[in-house]
Amino acid sequence: MTVHLKAKAPSGAVAITVVDRAAFQALVTELPAPTRHWLATLGFKGAADSYALVPGADGKLGQVFAGVEHAAHPFALSALPQALPEGDYVLSEQGLQLRPEQAALSWELGGYQFDLYKPRRRAPAALYLPADASAQRGIALATAISATRDLVNTPAEHMGPEELAQAAQLIAKQHGAKFKQIVGDALLKQNFPAIHAVGRASTRAPRLIELNWGSPKAPLLSIVGKGVCFDTGGLDIKPADGMRQMKKDMGGAANALGLAALVMAFKLPVRLQVLIPAVENSISGNAYRPGDVIKTRQGLHIEIGNTDAEGRVVLSDALAYASEHKPELIIDLATLTGAARVALGAQLPALFSKHFDTARDLVDLGLKLEDPMWHMPLWAPYKEGIASSIGDIVNTGRNALGGAINAALFLEYFVPEHQDWLHIDLFAWNDVARAGRPVGGEAQTIRTLLAYLEQRFSTKS
Repeated sequence: MTVHLKAKAPSGAVAITVVDRAAFQALVTELPAPTRHWLATLGFKGAADSYALVPGADGKLGQVFAGVEHAAHPFALSALPQALPEGDYVLSEQGLQLRPEQAALSWELGGYQFDLYKPRRRAPAALYLPADASAQRGIALATAISATRDLVNTPAEHMGPEELAQAAQLIAKQHGAKFKQIVGDALLKQNFPAIHAVGRASTRAPRLIELNWGSPKAPLLSIVGKGVCFDTGGLDIKPADGMRQMKKDMGGAANALGLAALVMAFKLPVRLQVLIPAVENSISGNAYRPGDVIKTRQGLHIEIGNTDAEGRVVLSDALAYASEHKPELIIDLATLTGAARVALGAQLPALFSKHFDTARDLVDLGLKLEDPMWHMPLWAPYKEGIASSIGDIVNTGRNALGGAINAALFLEYFVPEHQDWLHIDLFAWNDVARAGRPVGGEAQTIRTLLAYLEQRFSTKS
């Protein structure tokens, strides 16, 4: 923990003055001449993610100036924890005043490093904040985001279906949720044939992971996460460069667990169900094949056009099962298509919704919170592209056009027409480093989804 919540910071804690360019211009004329000249020598002007160390009269570090894009930025202080000298820091009453939530969130995420295998070179600097609900919320958000990143970053050797289930079980224990799983051939007995078909080739048994939490009287919220712990592509094997990062193909499950942990930590007035079809898409003599026709829990038959489009196949059973419980809302999160990345890049998850007003609200909220997603259409005429001549639907489109839409339309077959449903096709990965967002696994949209759920269910009794 790099943020400490205490009424009073330790003596000797160094003050950090937070400014943006405008605030710095307003403040600089009021500074002592030596400080003003020192900052001018360093060229500090308050640019985002910049900082300046100002020595005290004793030659020790006396003050820090930190530039931010704006005071509400979720990564406002993230450039500092691993750049400032080790020690204790406190926010100054000079300059911009950050909300405790923003300060705690950005500082904690700035101190994040995946260190399971490679030890840290140094400890992050420590920030002291008053112990209030806002700061505690920031720490809770950062904890969930960091845990999500850790799950995605962990190599498949140590994050297979069983280990993913263990992670879910730990989260359930922390929040008093009920945990269960259906493993291996029991999937066939309990009518989850699509999950079984995709995962049967691996020596690591496929499974459906389920968490349940909350009052039976509360509205039901179902969160579904794609848990493909490694994706070779199956018999339609991926090339080496396409397989390199496939440990992250369970990023939807990781984000689902991160969101679920926040729902439970903040005690939203919902009855929560979390479903994760967890598999490894491997190659062996009993692997499912191109051209196979697989029956699903719902009864629809899927023709397999390509074994590398496995995520939508396992999600079909999970979505059908979620729908049987008639939830008020289903949210599925999945690293589903490369087509979504071609369309929107790494930083913009694709959002599909049956309701334009909901989609607009989520896009606006995501932009406000700087945890974005972008609305894409469930364009019904494209359904003809996933029609099958020997089954009900095929798991690939007629060609590469509209690939993310085709995948979403495929999933829509397993959600009843009246059922409210959000599908988010995300990357769960930072491909470039930014302050507080190192290259590697990432939590995407969960802050926005949490805020949306708080708004939606806050008036429910």
